[in-house]
Amino acid sequence: MKKLDVIAVILLIVGGLNWGLVGLFHFDLVAAIFGMKFGQTSWLSSAVYVLVALSALVKAVSLTSGQPVAVQRQASVRSH
Repeated sequence: MKKLDVIAVILLIVGGLNWGLVGLFHFDLVAAIFGMKFGQTSWLSSAVYVLVALSALVKAVSLTSGQPVAVQRQASVRSH
């Protein structure tokens, strides 16, 4: 796996665990890490949520194309 794929998978795991905790226990792990209560946000927690969303998009693209995103980029560069 390329670095981007590894980072995306880690962020998706964090996001998935966070949503599981929200659903089961009404506990927002990301908010707690940044010293906030459930439902509160800061620019840091918002950045984490945005990175999780971007990771989901990266993995969705790689799944629909059948190739990791890094491989797609290399192929795109070679064809130009």
